Amino acid sequence: MDLFDFMREQKGKQESPLARRLRPKNLSDVVGQEHILGPGKLLTRAIEADRLSSVILYGPPGTGKTTLAYVIANTTKADFKEINATTSGKKDMEEVVREAKNTLGMYGRKTILFVDEIHRFNKAQQDFLLPYVEDGTVILIGATTENPYFEVNSALISRSTVFRLNPLTEEDIAKLIRRAVTDKEQGMGVYNAEISEEAVHFLADMAEGDARNALNAVELGILTTEPDPADGRIHITLQVAEECIQRRNIKYDKDGDNHYDIISAFIKSMRGSDPDAAVYYLAKMLYGGESVTFIARRIMICASEDVGMADPQALQVAVAAAQAVERVGLPESQLILAHAAVYVATAPKSNSVTNAIFAATAAVKEHGRAEVPPHLRDAHYSGSKELGQVGYKYAHDFPNHYVKQQYLPDPLVGTTFYEPSEQGKEAKIREWMKYLKEEAEDGE
Repeated sequence: MDLFDFMREQKGKQESPLARRLRPKNLSDVVGQEHILGPGKLLTRAIEADRLSSVILYGPPGTGKTTLAYVIANTTKADFKEINATTSGKKDMEEVVREAKNTLGMYGRKTILFVDEIHRFNKAQQDFLLPYVEDGTVILIGATTENPYFEVNSALISRSTVFRLNPLTEEDIAKLIRRAVTDKEQGMGVYNAEISEEAVHFLADMAEGDARNALNAVELGILTTEPDPADGRIHITLQVAEECIQRRNIKYDKDGDNHYDIISAFIKSMRGSDPDAAVYYLAKMLYGGESVTFIARRIMICASEDVGMADPQALQVAVAAAQAVERVGLPESQLILAHAAVYVATAPKSNSVTNAIFAATAAVKEHGRAEVPPHLRDAHYSGSKELGQVGYKYAHDFPNHYVKQQYLPDPLVGTTFYEPSEQGKEAKIREWMKYLKEEAEDGE
């Protein structure tokens, strides 16, 4: 590193955001994540003993993934290299591997490679790292906000230990806020500021587990608030805090793992007949900018999959809602979606229709070549009588418009696919079908 690089690095440290400057240098300064960093925990032991193997750090933004990587960099005797998958490519990895080989061969020192946003690498880029992780040329630390079991190659996962980082608690974030205001070396202590406990708890609550969001608000508040002429201090009051973070930081990524978690919870809440949870997750999706048409499609699916014939009206409500939101748009369409979601959540439930189509599909795969019974075949073309396509019994000619006759192909005679439940309207359907079969004529 030459003089210009050194000066550039020092200048960057001074002018970097508060959240970056405040990152701890050792394990004792790390806040939160006691489930993986508590006394005697595997990750703590590995870092302290400098015996770290490849790991994947997975968790929401602002939970300390990059912080942990820097703590490792400050405690390890291995060389530490960092790349970001959003701006780096194969050439960057090739350079790291080349240097790692030289370092290992000449000095017997290992290299730790920290790949931030590792899920941004495509399969080929991730595959490039495999042999070097396998033979120990590099020790990989991958950080991702997405579920690594979906976004990281299984081969890399099998060679790494996955640690999940949880959102920080309000108490954790409050501790960081106080440290940020008073720390004169890395924080904002030189500004002679103080923050009220009301403001601390407000920011910690609004951050929703993301320390970076809270620290950004603290920095903004201190830099934009004039000192009080009475005592010369900057006072971060509740009012100032509210101005610096006016909207709660909701964890919702329309293209990420959280998207699937929320929509899954939404569907399961409707299926579980919990309208309160259903409208909560609906509101969270809408607040996060989710497509109203996507939400409407999921309600329609749930109306058939989980309500079905227990309340056939549920599908009609869901379809009507889907059509309505396309014509109305936000913000009014939130009322329509809530209407449909609550209807589906409170409707009687049955998955009999779902089971029927799945069972029938399995039967088709097994008996796909089974032929239609002769009397059900089309009898309008010439020669149909000669081929035996006669004997069909017209249901409307019999009492209750029902007559016993074979409808399924020969291999499936006697098979039942649709079994009405005793929920809602299906209870009546069950009774009606039983009555028809008991009272029906055979048409002979």
